[in-house]
Amino acid sequence: MENKDINKEEVDLNTENTQETETTTADTASVEETLNAKIAEEKDKYLRLFAEFENYKRRTSKERLELFKTANEEVMSAMLPILDDFSRALSELEKQGESEHLTGVRLISSKLVDTLAAKGLEEVVIQSGDVFNADLSEAITQIPAGDELKGKVVDVVEKGYKLGDKIIRFPKVVIGQ
Repeated sequence: MENKDINKEEVDLNTENTQETETTTADTASVEETLNAKIAEEKDKYLRLFAEFENYKRRTSKERLELFKTANEEVMSAMLPILDDFSRALSELEKQGESEHLTGVRLISSKLVDTLAAKGLEEVVIQSGDVFNADLSEAITQIPAGDELKGKVVDVVEKGYKLGDKIIRFPKVVIGQ
């Protein structure tokens, strides 16, 4: 009977050791899962922060380019009346015939136009007979016209200009009705 008691005690000790080992393994697994979850959470935070920073860099560089374009746009818009004045002066001098004044004004005008074109200014080309497009020009009036000019540009009153892809002054046109 003593032998049975000893065996029973050994079995009880083995059972306790097994339970302690299982508890320790479960605790280790639980701690490991918790740590893995924290690592995943921190990794997610890091990735989100990195993505946010990349978006910030992209946005600020885009805003900087827009700022330069806007500043350039203001200068170009201020120069447009001068271009108009040169155009009117050239047409008046051409009516008077060839002279030294006409040659000088042509040189200055072409230099100004070339300089502004180098900075990105382009004329919006609209001619008489083109179909009127409200996205590219501004109608200031309509006049009665024949069927062939109905809905088309009859006359361009003021030239339009664009800077890059943006129109900074729409051409002012008269359209047929």
